[in-house]
Amino acid sequence: YYGAANAVLVIAGDIDAAAAREKVEAYFGDIPAGPPLTRATANAPKLAVNKSEIMYDRVPQVKIDRNWVAPGRTTRDAVLLTLAAEVLGGGKTSRLYQTLVYEKELATSATASMQDQELLSFYSVTVDPKTGADPAEVEQEMAAVLSEFLASGPTRTELERAKTSIEASVLRGLEKVGGFGGKAVTLAEGALYADDPGFISKQLDWLNEATPQEVLTAARDVMNAGYYQLTVLPFPEYSTDASAIDRSKGLPAVTSSPDLIFPKIEEGALNNGIKVVVANRPTVPVVNISMQFDAGYAADSVEGGKLGVASFAGAMLDEGTKRRSALQIAEEVETLGATLAADSNLDMTSVTMSSLRENLAKSLDLMADVIQNPAFDTTEMEKLRARWIAGIAQEKASPVQLALRILPPLIYGENHAYGVPFTGSGTVDSINSLSRDDLTNFHRTWLRPDNATIFVTGDATLASIKPQLERAFGGWRAPSGEIPAKNIARVDRPARGKVIIVDKPGSPQSLILAGHVAPPTGAPNNIALTAMNDILGGQFSARVNMNLREDKGWAYGAYTFFQNARGQRPYLVYAPVQTDKTKESLSELVSELNAFKSTRPATPTELKRTVDNNTRSLPGTYETSGDLLGSLVNSNRFGRPWDYPTTLKGQYENLSLGDIASAANEVVHPESLIWVIVGDRESIEAGVRSLDLGEIEIMSASDL
Repeated sequence: YYGAANAVLVIAGDIDAAAAREKVEAYFGDIPAGPPLTRATANAPKLAVNKSEIMYDRVPQVKIDRNWVAPGRTTRDAVLLTLAAEVLGGGKTSRLYQTLVYEKELATSATASMQDQELLSFYSVTVDPKTGADPAEVEQEMAAVLSEFLASGPTRTELERAKTSIEASVLRGLEKVGGFGGKAVTLAEGALYADDPGFISKQLDWLNEATPQEVLTAARDVMNAGYYQLTVLPFPEYSTDASAIDRSKGLPAVTSSPDLIFPKIEEGALNNGIKVVVANRPTVPVVNISMQFDAGYAADSVEGGKLGVASFAGAMLDEGTKRRSALQIAEEVETLGATLAADSNLDMTSVTMSSLRENLAKSLDLMADVIQNPAFDTTEMEKLRARWIAGIAQEKASPVQLALRILPPLIYGENHAYGVPFTGSGTVDSINSLSRDDLTNFHRTWLRPDNATIFVTGDATLASIKPQLERAFGGWRAPSGEIPAKNIARVDRPARGKVIIVDKPGSPQSLILAGHVAPPTGAPNNIALTAMNDILGGQFSARVNMNLREDKGWAYGAYTFFQNARGQRPYLVYAPVQTDKTKESLSELVSELNAFKSTRPATPTELKRTVDNNTRSLPGTYETSGDLLGSLVNSNRFGRPWDYPTTLKGQYENLSLGDIASAANEVVHPESLIWVIVGDRESIEAGVRSLDLGEIEIMSASDL
């Protein structure tokens, strides 16, 4: 099977066909063709009866997963079934979501999907019942939705919305050269599976030609057969009684790496003062727009605010406005082939829209309505609150998320704006206490035109987009009150560390997460700090991972990393290790950190590797207009010039070992680390205490 005649090679990117052929013939022309092969075929089996099984796992929520055998990925029916899945479970406007999540509030998630494979595919319907809901009732309601669909099929409106949504997703994926959904993979899949590199065009034709009756017929052919259903249930809560070319030269050398080509950045302002930043990159007819507000999790507790309000208020923006209901917003987004999302990080809150160029005016009207006129409807708020609290329970069930909730207040102090759970979700108590007034106050205080910047990338220029932005946002006026200040004052590292053991009885591994403050992301020497961390623990080949994973085999992965922030950011150490090696792993981590500053500083080989890795990956880092948008909003957040990415190659190439040593001395302080260890206290406490890492505090995972 490993012969040239059975292989597909795609070269995509900045290269012409003649040059590509020359290189392929040089490097691959001597590979034997191999024996002739026949392509396997298969007929889709139809189960005569339904089969259901139940399994138990350590999960906080029930999951129902129903599956049918479906035709292979190159068939027209595969496209028709993808459309059926989009109508049934593709988003907020889908039938399963509307019935199970929105109307009856029996589930937190309800989806349908086609898992395309070469010979046969899987058609799946997956529902996550809400905590406390009867799985049997949820299954009954799910079956009713499926039966109704199989009786009458999709409406024309549903089908057109599904077509637009799927095609828009394909177009956005094709903007990339590589990666899943990019040009290279799409061409390779077409050649490999359909003997046609351009097979995506045929699939899109099938998509756009599909009729409601054809979709219904394909769905009936699959879903009227037997299915296999797996229901995953949480473990019951039990208690126990106490008891005791010349290939010998290796790969061709990379002689140089190109300079990063960045589009011209245009700046302007609307009549009401909102700043506008535009980067034109018309590779596909898509425009990306992000309105960024100086808010984020750090605004949660300002002037009596409540933890989680920034993220919760952002999530409520598309749950209804004064003109549109939540489902109308979702339907309009899908009809336009757009995406719309609100997001917060430590420092910023953003609302981001991606629109097809031809639908930009309508997309902007929707975006402006969502930002300026949220209804904060109390009924929608209660629905979101229930799902939100379930999400916090999921975070507490994950050792990593649990540690990210505990650590920040210990690093910054409870009165610091960054002393909040880094998940941004708040606490159960704070979310339960949120009122509509809390959301309207947050919106009025922080989401306002004098606190906003609009970023635009893609198929637009300042001249083409500004009039449309004026129509959408030019009439928005700021309230009279001042924008409050967030407390991101400098804090000192503790002279001595501290250890928090979060008891999780029976855990097979210990999650180690430790941290202390470090310079902001916008620090002048950030590239030296980044390169230093890459060598110490930021990459797979870094020292920490090579020690605990590759040498000792105690961890699947171990890393050090920075969490980005405008103010002092945390420097974190992360290692999930097997329980019986918790003490030894902690000792090795401390040893690696200390040695990096003393007996084993960075080597020339390590520095060259991280410089090469970071400079050669730059063009791919900013490949899409979405990547470009992320660069602009980050530059705004961290106070950098818009063309900051174009300086990175030079900054990396000018690094010295002295720069790395200075960065390590500035940032790496194992004696000051606050350690959070989530694991089985009974098994690990004695060993942890013997290391004398600092005062030890015990918490129970069930109490957090």
